[in-house]
Amino acid sequence: MSTIQGANQMSQANPVHSLANVAAAHSASKGDHHIAGTGIEAKNIHAWFGDKHVIDDVSIDFFPGTVTALIGPSGCGKSTFIRILNRMHEFIPTAAMAGEVLLEGKDIYQSGTDVTKIRLGIGMVFQKPNPFPSMTIKENVLSGLKLAQLKVSNQSELLESCLVRAGLWNEVKDRLNEYGGALSGGQQQRLCIARSLAVSPQVLLMDEPCSALDPGSTLRIEETIRELSASMTIIIVTHNMQQAARVSDRTGFFLSDGGPGRLIECSTTSEIFSNPKDKRTEDYVTGRFG
Repeated sequence: MSTIQGANQMSQANPVHSLANVAAAHSASKGDHHIAGTGIEAKNIHAWFGDKHVIDDVSIDFFPGTVTALIGPSGCGKSTFIRILNRMHEFIPTAAMAGEVLLEGKDIYQSGTDVTKIRLGIGMVFQKPNPFPSMTIKENVLSGLKLAQLKVSNQSELLESCLVRAGLWNEVKDRLNEYGGALSGGQQQRLCIARSLAVSPQVLLMDEPCSALDPGSTLRIEETIRELSASMTIIIVTHNMQQAARVSDRTGFFLSDGGPGRLIECSTTSEIFSNPKDKRTEDYVTGRFG
């Protein structure tokens, strides 16, 4: 039985303390796990769309080998915040920000920074699977190499490695020349994860990656997240409290309260679900609002 399945059974047996129990089970299964690698630091982040102030003074560190879940009601700035972490919010003409995002100690907003390189190093998986429809499974996975101007000695090995890490290889190894759009929704999302992995990102951002998927596909994505976290920094936005408890090591709670979104608190996931410091966090994770 997987840890996730075991945690699910635990939560069903004791619904009053389900989230705390699931988070504790995840923490125990992972143990004291630390890796050398690249984390990411956000310092005093503010964001605007035109004149509307949408994020107010958010500072948070994301550690290597750690999954951090960002939770909170819709409209509190979570998705905008993670897009700021790899400058994807800049695709919106009215977007503006202030603050620093440090990767390997360097501000990714510093003048002269290669934005394409930043987005390759800080990958993104979106809410809805978005494989390139005119490309095969193989072409989808390897598509980033051309953009990154990367040359690899053995593309077949890289292809297999990325699909294995994304938990998809056994399902598609005989279908590599089929179009990615022919896959199921869950398979397409794992294909997008494999595509991100091909350019060796240090950080992987995931914006509600399971919101459009069935429970079985969600389980496979969550298992993939747990496995990938052994070698990279992962940040996931989710509205699913059970998912946050199952897969994350740390959790940050955002709230807008009628104004711009703020980070109310961030701690270990077991702490957030069992003993949060702020009453608003407790009210949210126990379902009193949101």
